[in-house]
Amino acid sequence: MKIGVCIKQGPAPEVPALKIKDAVSGVDLTGVKLQINVYDEYALEEALRLKDAKIATEVIVYTLGPADAEARLKDAIARGADKAVRVEDPGLEGADSLGVAKALAAALKADGVSLVLAGKRATDTDNSQVPAMIAEILGWPQALEAEKFEVAASGFKAWVPAGGGARYVLAGALPAVISLDKGANELRTAGLKGVMAAKKAKVDVKNLAALGLSAAGVTPMVKLSDWGPPPARPQARVLSGSNADMAKELVRLLRNEAKVI
Repeated sequence: MKIGVCIKQGPAPEVPALKIKDAVSGVDLTGVKLQINVYDEYALEEALRLKDAKIATEVIVYTLGPADAEARLKDAIARGADKAVRVEDPGLEGADSLGVAKALAAALKADGVSLVLAGKRATDTDNSQVPAMIAEILGWPQALEAEKFEVAASGFKAWVPAGGGARYVLAGALPAVISLDKGANELRTAGLKGVMAAKKAKVDVKNLAALGLSAAGVTPMVKLSDWGPPPARPQARVLSGSNADMAKELVRLLRNEAKVI
């Protein structure tokens, strides 16, 4: 079984508050430390565990982005992935989630993967759209934001939060797409052997034509504009007086100013 893992590079968690370049360009990543999106790291770890268990025969990582994204792909290879594919084309500049999903779905299909794993969301745009769109494009079953899953040659089973601490269980046949929440499994780090192998590894770069797509087919239907930082939080108000007086004042403020009661 071949497993495809979709990864995206994004700011490392320890990066301080990001800055907006301008209202049109969005976030300024100049000098910002980048890494594999943290949710995608867990998807990669689950794929590698399936390979360790001899359930998967090959783990292929995919990303859409510029040349500097290859560092993230090679990080995945250093941890144990077998192959890396990067999709880049001028026609994908400014692509929305659907355009990204079309390109990744075509790349995944071309390699004949039986299972697609991805993080439940990216920590930059936070759209949580691409895995579901890939499944729809390929016509495959999907389980989104799963807390855990099991897979065998015959199919998969996934545990998905239903709210209030409850979970429902999805079962289906392969091929399928599963997006994962942060798991309980500890992420592995790359060993020296893996790092050396990653340095020698060649990333397979594909454009739209190689995937049987055209720029017209991935024209964005959604465009982001008017980027800016979130509004500053108003200064907190501290109440004083007796408990009874503070309770009355709090109720008045909630009713007359906040208008929530």
